[in-house]
Order: sequence, then C-alpha cells, then structure tokens
Amino acid sequence: MGSTYKIMQNHKYVFFWLLTMLTLAGCQAKQDTSEAGNQTASAQADGAQETDPQRQKTILFFGNSLTAGYGLDQAQAFPALIQEKLDSAKFNYRVINAGLSGETSAGGKSRISWVLRQPVDVFVLELGANDGLRGIPLESTKRNLQAIIDTVREKSPQAQIVIAGMQIPPNMGRAYTTQFRELFGDLAKENNTALIPFLLEGVGGVPRLNQPDGIHPTEEGHRIVAQNVWQVLQPVLQSGPAGGT
Repeated sequence: MGSTYKIMQNHKYVFFWLLTMLTLAGCQAKQDTSEAGNQTASAQADGAQETDPQRQKTILFFGNSLTAGYGLDQAQAFPALIQEKLDSAKFNYRVINAGLSGETSAGGKSRISWVLRQPVDVFVLELGANDGLRGIPLESTKRNLQAIIDTVREKSPQAQIVIAGMQIPPNMGRAYTTQFRELFGDLAKENNTALIPFLLEGVGGVPRLNQPDGIHPTEEGHRIVAQNVWQVLQPVLQSGPAGGT
C-alpha cells in the first residue's frame, strides 16, 4: 500500500511537471510568435513608409548663415518661405533648416552624418561662401563639398540633390573669384544634380536688400532668394525621386 502510494505520488509529480513545462513552452511559443509578428509589422511599416505616396517627404537645407537667416527670425529666412510655397502648391513636403552661421565646407563635412540621422528626400547644399571669403584653397572646398554629396548619396540613395551656387567679391583676385564661381557648376555637372546658378541673384550687392554688413539679406532679400530657389526646386520636385520620375 505504501509502495503503491509512493508510485502514485511520483506519477502525480511527473504529471504536474509535464503540465508546467508544456504551459511554459506554450507561453514561450506565443511570445516568439508575438515577437516575430511585431518584427514583421515593423518591417511592413518601414516598407510602407518608403513606398507610400501619401507619406510626407523631407527637404533638408544644409548651409551657413544665409540658410539660417542671420539677423532675422527663422520664419523670415528663405527655407521657411519655401515651406509656404510648398504648402500653397500642395506639395506634401516639410522643410528642415540645418543652417549654421559661420559654417565652412569643412565644418559641414564634419556634421553631415549627424544631420542625416534620418533619411531625406531632397537635399539642398548651400555651403562654400565662407570658404571663399576666407580664401580657402578651392581644391579643399570642392573636396569637402564632394564628401558631403557622397555622404548624402550613401545615407539617402534616392535623395535629389540641389547645389546652391555662390559668388564672392573680387578681393581674392580675378582668377580665384572666377574659379570659385565655376566650382559649383562643375560639382553639379559631375554629380548630375540640379543647380541654382547664384543663390543671391538680384540680392547680392544691392544695399537695400542687405543688412548693414552688406552680406546677409534683409527680409525682403530673403523673399527674392526664396524665388531663386523655387525656380529650380519646383521642377526637381515634379520630376520625382532620383533615378526615376
């Protein structure tokens, strides 16, 4: 009797042990399935974000004090005015102003990876003016700008790139001034990007359109700059992503 009782007790323990293990296994399987489902849903969401035509896209303006709107409220700077034009034209884009006063091409090269933590759809490169005003060797400026373009293409392969051309006063000599002006067109041609021939067209050298320093546009000047940008940017947006229409 005692022996039979012990056997029954052992069977009872074994039964409960098996039941517990099966329950845990079932919970684990449910958890694994849930995690797999979450991962699948996340991947599907990421894919939908990339292909959904209704997704709001991003235009990043990467530049110096001209982009930052030096001396003005950021809402008066040309990137904010571009946002107004986008909204008016029913383009589903948001503008990010990544302008930094005093920025050189070398500084831009150093911070571009940090700025591109999220992918962008259109990248407007407005750098080089401070290099020219400081007489930095043109080879260095071009190399830095090319590195920025390469980083954009690596991190956001489908991004459309727009290069903003600049000009400087002839203080550094005619040869330097001419080569500086041509540098931006050369970059645009070599990289097959859109080009704003001269960002400050109609503004540079016009006293009433510039602040007392004679370099940074007034609010009215920024409205003209925005129009210069829009003339090039609008066709780019209408043409579709890089590599297709």
